[in-house]
Amino acid sequence: MEHSGFEPDLIVASPGRINLIGEHTDYNKGFVLPTAIDKYIIFKLKANGSPSTCTITSKDFLKSMQVDLGHLEKSTVAWENFMIGVLYHLKQHSNGIQGFDCEIESGLPMGSGVSSSAALECGLAFGLNELFQLGLDKEVLIKVGQKAEHDFVGTKCGIMDQFASVMSKAGKAILLDCKNLDHQYIPLTLGDYKILLLNTNVSHSLADSQYNLRREACESAVELLKETHPEVTSLREVTQGLLEASKAKLSPIQYQRCAYVIAENHRVQQAVTALQNGNLEDFGALMYASHEGLSKEYEVSCKELDFLVEFSKTHKSVLGSRMMGGGFGGCTINIIHKDAITAYVDEVSTAYQAAFNINLDYFEALPSEGTHILKA
Repeated sequence: MEHSGFEPDLIVASPGRINLIGEHTDYNKGFVLPTAIDKYIIFKLKANGSPSTCTITSKDFLKSMQVDLGHLEKSTVAWENFMIGVLYHLKQHSNGIQGFDCEIESGLPMGSGVSSSAALECGLAFGLNELFQLGLDKEVLIKVGQKAEHDFVGTKCGIMDQFASVMSKAGKAILLDCKNLDHQYIPLTLGDYKILLLNTNVSHSLADSQYNLRREACESAVELLKETHPEVTSLREVTQGLLEASKAKLSPIQYQRCAYVIAENHRVQQAVTALQNGNLEDFGALMYASHEGLSKEYEVSCKELDFLVEFSKTHKSVLGSRMMGGGFGGCTINIIHKDAITAYVDEVSTAYQAAFNINLDYFEALPSEGTHILKA
């Protein structure tokens, strides 16, 4: 569906992301440890000379959409809302956007939990900021992407995915404080080890509703704790001691969800220390502990994810494994010796096929640069 003679003014690459540890902590104002990966959505952009007509073509879906900047409303077509939401929120910051044509092509594995949605939002926001010289800083672009997802797509996501997509640096993870966006870059020196993602190829239908329920359980617990501890504005301010002292105020489910988040925040900080000390065994052990918490306390895993994590424990070449992302499907992230990858993938794929009659997909992920210009 390429426009005949379409010569872009600008080409932008917007990456997917992985999260090494720190799951379901971002919307609780906690710590996360993500990085962008070497798989991208490519945006080809060109100003078309019109004041407000925008044509966006998805080469993957073989679909095209046309919108008028003066009349931006929610669409009944799901993928269009990512684009419309970005345009709407960019316009709140600048009146410099004019008509443009855009072609999008994705090299991201869909539904695998590497946040193709954030890459889509941030790539368009970043590209239009460059194309029309809007002068918006990266933090504004990150929040434009997040608000597009909240208001137009309907997912109340935290800030991690958009932040990682835009701000990552090659070879480094980001220790991000989701309370205030303070961040530092942590060298990801893995030596003979690689990051391997195994995609369960399942997506259980309760993912969205259960995600929102987890968020509500944490927020309602915070409201109860605030009655006696007004300094508490999120689970970030809650220590294990405070949680134990307040246990009687909370339902068993609220207590369980909070206990997981508090422990996971601590694990992120321990994981950073392990990386800084070059101790990959400790880092791997923290990944396993994270998965245990996600599966048993936060209850967002599923039998397919649990199977892959348990299987990895029988192989010395794998230092750590856990589910990654919202849960109920998607990928496990594994730290594995580079020489063992081929044999391990063969073995785990065979076992997974026998257990669930589902093909297992896999790919290696290299910590990479955030959203950037390929051609100007």
